[in-house]
Amino acid sequence: MIDIGKKIPAFKLVDQSDGEKSFKDIAGKNGVVIYAYPRDNTPGCTTEANDFQANLDKFEALGLSVVGISKDSVKSHCNFAEKYGLNFSLLSDPDKKLLEPLGAWGEKKNYGKVSMGIIRSTFVFDNKGKLQNAYRNVRAKGHVDRLLKDIS
Repeated sequence: MIDIGKKIPAFKLVDQSDGEKSFKDIAGKNGVVIYAYPRDNTPGCTTEANDFQANLDKFEALGLSVVGISKDSVKSHCNFAEKYGLNFSLLSDPDKKLLEPLGAWGEKKNYGKVSMGIIRSTFVFDNKGKLQNAYRNVRAKGHVDRLLKDIS
């Protein structure tokens, strides 16, 4: 699990445009917000994606890009982005190359059942790739508003 002040590990992952992306490809002028979410087209993940999309201009005004990441396939991300008009990268990480080092993959409890899965999390990195803020086990509803208050 990456700690505040530590650098994001090097990665190359494909997004819904079928392009391979590394940190330098996704970072805005002042950095990037990477949010890890469990699955495309589920209620909580759709709420979160739509909230990020609705506030994209606020993040861009702060010099931050927004990027989602999950284990879903590139095709699933294409359909999800098209269906909801998402104008930011959705990285496909089926092998958990970035999800695990971020600490966004682990044990979860759902209705008393323990399983391994993506832990809904958000990470704010500066333009040099150093972690500035980490939010783990977040609730989708209202998260984007709280995040913007924290980083503005």
